[in-house]
Amino acid sequence: MSQTGATQQRSEQAADKNAIRPFHVNVPEAELAELRRRINATKWPERETVTDASQGVQLATMQALARYWATEYDWRKIEAKLNALPQFLTEIDGLDIHFIHVRSKHENALPLIVTHGWPGSITEQLKIIDPLTDPTAHGGNASDAFHVVIPSMPGYGFSGKPTTTGWDPAHIARAWTVLMKRLGYTKFVAQGGDWGAIITEQMGVQAPPELLGIHINMPGAVPAEIDKAAFTGAPMPDGLSPEEKLAFERLQFVYSKGVAYGYQMGLRPQTLYGIADSPVGLAAYFLDHDAWSYALISRVFQGESEGLTRDGILDNVTIAWLTNTGISGARLYWENKLGYFSVKGVSIPVAVSSFPDEIDLCPRSWAERAYPKLIHYNKLPKGGHFAAWEQPKLFSEEVRAGFRSLR
Repeated sequence: MSQTGATQQRSEQAADKNAIRPFHVNVPEAELAELRRRINATKWPERETVTDASQGVQLATMQALARYWATEYDWRKIEAKLNALPQFLTEIDGLDIHFIHVRSKHENALPLIVTHGWPGSITEQLKIIDPLTDPTAHGGNASDAFHVVIPSMPGYGFSGKPTTTGWDPAHIARAWTVLMKRLGYTKFVAQGGDWGAIITEQMGVQAPPELLGIHINMPGAVPAEIDKAAFTGAPMPDGLSPEEKLAFERLQFVYSKGVAYGYQMGLRPQTLYGIADSPVGLAAYFLDHDAWSYALISRVFQGESEGLTRDGILDNVTIAWLTNTGISGARLYWENKLGYFSVKGVSIPVAVSSFPDEIDLCPRSWAERAYPKLIHYNKLPKGGHFAAWEQPKLFSEEVRAGFRSLR
């Protein structure tokens, strides 16, 4: 082969690797039947010995969830919703990345990449696509439109599962910049909550020239001395304002009673065979995220409606079950070496939305210290950790307002 021929072959192989391939979800009926069989075969423990959730996810909640999942829940509804959206796969650093990509009809729309968290999937962001891509249909202005990209994190949902170490938040952040540039975007912004916030902040730390700014709803803004005191159980530092005291107490509660799953997955993710083998085991583990989210979710299974629906919660769990990503998703905690809520050193423009039921509250004073280029800060009247999923209207308005000055 001539040298020119070899060069051409190499560039074709590179182009192949960079190809953006259409993707559709199509789960065989046999897998859904097997899921229902396994739910019905659950070996239940006895009821908790307390009248509250202090021992974990309650038996009544899980049995109500299991009954609904095995008899009424319809996977095909969310499958059709996903397949009605443009979905794709592309290979980055040897791994297939799955993403939704919806372009706005409005000229000058701002490209935006939105990242989900654990125990999450792209289903959590579905309600914000239309308000962000088509703001005029939702009481907004065409000048606030976005082209929206929503990837599944490595090891989650329909993305590939890393077979080697190294896919930590900083690596994912670099991959997201590759993805946006591959889609032809020379300027873009990024948004995230939960792991999505940590990854988005890492994008901010890396500060690629294409990234104009970030918006986060789980800010890494806790001052180091306060974070350390909350984590170690030390007394509250002196001189805190009433709002900072409340934030400290919330953080202390989260560290001491609220992130057991994070410690487990951070140290021994491979040990969690139970969540790969049992649908109900997986669902219970996913529900036990934080006290505020659990209260919200358990209410839904007691017949109350509150932002989330039974189907929405089960869509999220079912994607993880069908893709068998309980353990591959858990390994992100093992890979991570960053503090969840600590200041990361983001010097590019940052917008912060502080929801009242978030696991880490963020007073304005902390946000101003953590982000030298704070371009937007707002405390919301309602909403929690899964804000895009639970309060899509408020969330979409915040994203529009947060990035307005960067257009």
